[in-house]
Amino acid sequence: MVYLSHFLFVLLCTSLFLLYLWRRSHAPSSRKRPPPSPPKLPGVGNLHQMSSLPHRSLQSLSSRYGPLMLLHFGKVPVLIASSSEAAREIMKKQDLIFSNRPQLSIPGRLFYNNRDVVFAPYGEYWRRIRSICVLHLLSSKRVQSYRRVREEETSLMVERLGSSSTAPVNLRDVVASMTNDVISMVALGKKSGGGERNFHKIIAELEELMGVVPLWEYIPWPSWMRRFDGVDGRIERVARALDEFLETVIQEHRVRGRRESDDGELDFVDILLDFQRENGSGSSVDDNTIKAIILPI
Repeated sequence: MVYLSHFLFVLLCTSLFLLYLWRRSHAPSSRKRPPPSPPKLPGVGNLHQMSSLPHRSLQSLSSRYGPLMLLHFGKVPVLIASSSEAAREIMKKQDLIFSNRPQLSIPGRLFYNNRDVVFAPYGEYWRRIRSICVLHLLSSKRVQSYRRVREEETSLMVERLGSSSTAPVNLRDVVASMTNDVISMVALGKKSGGGERNFHKIIAELEELMGVVPLWEYIPWPSWMRRFDGVDGRIERVARALDEFLETVIQEHRVRGRRESDDGELDFVDILLDFQRENGSGSSVDDNTIKAIILPI
């Protein structure tokens, strides 16, 4: 009886193994195959093959594995296209397949759970927000309406340069200040200089955080260990400061009401609040959406 049980067990295992081999050999030839990929290490994937000059590392790998290759940055698969033909195939013919954005924790926290037009997942919400930006904020007519702001700020910049003609001038800082003033007037209806110096510091830290790539985005990382690198604390501090500033701007616009000059000049917050009022409680544009749209600008 014992021998019979052993025989049946071996027969069952052999049958399953033969069935597996048969199904594998008869699999459809059109089965999807991933692009070539260099050997990876457990946990880190191909991160160890990236140097301080990643473009050089990618060029070296592509010369070995071809113009389309699959890398793994930790747990994240990354498709590398290093030829114009591969890039054209992805961007023009397969654009819907690759149209989504990676959901990263830093933009998610700073941009109100990715509610802006840059990081929002591809879908109905993104199409609505993009339509608002294209048709209401950045249309040709709207851009022309801000001509007065551009001319005034350019004249002020020229005056500042003229008044300091005997002293050395950092032209980069002067042009950056003028650009910031134009954008602030267009988006918020006021300049962010002078008493808003702290806001410039916050924006500078925001830009710095957007360039941070924490390891825990790619490598499985215990949540309690994230406290030690200090990134989470910086994210929370910057997110709170930005939210307080933008909330103040929105409430100021609500208190003073809609303001429009003779040439039809409205700032972006006015336009978005108008859109919010016109669409009522069912609008996809709530206060956090307004903040998320304004912030990347």
